[in-house]
Amino acid sequence: MLDDPGVDALVRQWTAERAQDADADEAHRIASEWLADAPIIASPGIPGQRARAGASRWATVEAADPRYLSAMRKRLPDVPHDLIAAAAGWWQMVGGVAEAEEWWDAGMSPLDQRALDYRAAGLAPSDLSRRLGPLTVLEHLRRGSAPAWCVARLQRQRRDGAA
Repeated sequence: MLDDPGVDALVRQWTAERAQDADADEAHRIASEWLADAPIIASPGIPGQRARAGASRWATVEAADPRYLSAMRKRLPDVPHDLIAAAAGWWQMVGGVAEAEEWWDAGMSPLDQRALDYRAAGLAPSDLSRRLGPLTVLEHLRRGSAPAWCVARLQRQRRDGAA
């Protein structure tokens, strides 16, 4: 990964949770049979979601943009597809592939959703390598410093440097 044991542990946990066993297969089979017997409503849901071919057909919706999936697959070839699709779904809601790749290049794994919190707090990928005392911003964040504290320190550093 990117030298973050938390992300590696998350991948191992996700993979273990998704491992198919006999009980899970049986539950999936029963659920599929039950859903197959359910009555079909002529035109459910929001009309914009229906396929153009007919009123009762639904358009297939991808969980994540294929561009995000391919970018993540290049960086994380051994990670299960479900985990990559979930992470890509979050990333595509906040920005483009280029921005997500900037975060990845700055040291944040694409599976590490804390990057979204850092982004929301006002940090940019270029801020992660800046120094706040003896540590970089990324090192402070990994040690548990609040993103807001890092943003405030960076702003103070910029203000003091400009004065």
